[in-house]
Amino acid sequence: MSAATTLVLGIGNTLLSDEGVGIHVVSRLASDHPNLPGVTCVDGGTLSFTLAGSVSSHDRLIVVDAARTGSPPGTVNCFEGEAMDRYLSGNRQSVHEVGLSDLLDIARLTESYPRHRALIGVEPLDIGWGERPSDPVSTAIPRAVVQILALLQKWGG
Repeated sequence: MSAATTLVLGIGNTLLSDEGVGIHVVSRLASDHPNLPGVTCVDGGTLSFTLAGSVSSHDRLIVVDAARTGSPPGTVNCFEGEAMDRYLSGNRQSVHEVGLSDLLDIARLTESYPRHRALIGVEPLDIGWGERPSDPVSTAIPRAVVQILALLQKWGG
């Protein structure tokens, strides 16, 4: 039996300040923990259906994105399993949630929907033009990495 594989997918636009937090988190994870067994880190940009192959070729999925939840800026929220599904089917607070929902629908249709899945959402402060995250979101990046590592450990990776 082969070991489970995990796709860590960062989404966002790094030209729009906090909007790019998913990319920054995945980049930090890859640089700080380059040899996590069975883990693939992908910069998903602003999403594309070309990512469907990456999702279907992994057993588990962790998505990192800016997500408005009404929490203070820089808050890291984790929506795991059905909580992720509920969040994505509710009021959409990110431009990527529509694309992410569509991407996950493809996984359902191809019977490759990950049983272990989570959305790590970082509450943004500013999504205007800017190549760096705001201070509260910058300080959240290491906390989001710790959350990813905790999920990997919880899921047995």
